[in-house]
Amino acid sequence: MELRENEPLARHTTLRTGGPARYFIEAATIADLHDAVQFARDRRLPVAILGGGSNLLAADAGFAGAVIHVANRGFKLIETAPGNAVVEAEAGEEWDAFVSATVAGGWQGLENLSLIPGTVGGAVAGNIGAYGVEVRELVRWVEAIDLRNNQIRRFTAEECAFTYRNSFFKTTEGRHYLVTRAAFGLKKPGFVNTTYRDVAEYLAARKIDNPTPQQLREAVVAIRKAKLPDVATVATAGSFFKNPIIPRPQYDALAARFPGLPGHPEPDGAVKVPLGWILDKICGLKGHRIGRVGTHDRQALVIINNGGTAAEIEEFASLIARAVFDKTGIAIEWEVEKLGPVQRPSASS
Repeated sequence: MELRENEPLARHTTLRTGGPARYFIEAATIADLHDAVQFARDRRLPVAILGGGSNLLAADAGFAGAVIHVANRGFKLIETAPGNAVVEAEAGEEWDAFVSATVAGGWQGLENLSLIPGTVGGAVAGNIGAYGVEVRELVRWVEAIDLRNNQIRRFTAEECAFTYRNSFFKTTEGRHYLVTRAAFGLKKPGFVNTTYRDVAEYLAARKIDNPTPQQLREAVVAIRKAKLPDVATVATAGSFFKNPIIPRPQYDALAARFPGLPGHPEPDGAVKVPLGWILDKICGLKGHRIGRVGTHDRQALVIINNGGTAAEIEEFASLIARAVFDKTGIAIEWEVEKLGPVQRPSASS
């Protein structure tokens, strides 16, 4: 493992915020991860877990403990039966590189989740989802190190307790675990998921009736590039807030007040509402800017940092949340995680 002291976290987050981590540990192998955990345990240090830093708001004060950068990479695919496979991926593997490789190999399942920044570990912990698919539909098991005893535990998909943009690993108990690798179930091409409207319209415009996983990946990549900024060149964490899930009566009342309000029924009868639509059509906040922080001019759900501090971003996000509540009565939640100066384990993508 590689150990650095007082490493600026702004170098490792896509929002480009964050003061120094007292200790910053680069862990490129499973053995390195165990060594990093032991280093922190021996010194009784609080631990924060860092993957791609793409879903993280790091505090200006930094983190007075050990930040473990999960950088173990690689994956292997095991065909379990004709047309079926399990692919085991290391937690530090770049998510989109992983998706691209599986699709290029002719395997179906992950293509709708293309071009999402971050790592495999963060994708699992946050149950990422896009264009009609969530990670939880594909996960077979997850392995993680218990920070309290440095032992590996394997979790079944059920034990991961996946919900919308959430999992066991974001609970109080789950934050005691560092995800090291995960397994996903894939298939040879059958029917890809084209139910999401943007995807269906993109394919129809190009007269693609029966897309391959590669064609669907190309569609998703094109749609995302048209709507969202590139985290390599723009300081952003992508979608800053979760889409709210509200009771049906509340949705019906809002739809009566705001005609055209989209709603996606949930299995329990509740309705998921696109927050970007609310921010744009109801609150008028697309492209809104205060000082060095603002929302993206093509997707209001995305916050852009133009050189601001973590405190400025948090204040801007609070103003957004208040505006939504004042207009709709909906209390929105961050999708982005905070890092430091809290004295507890944390997880991020």
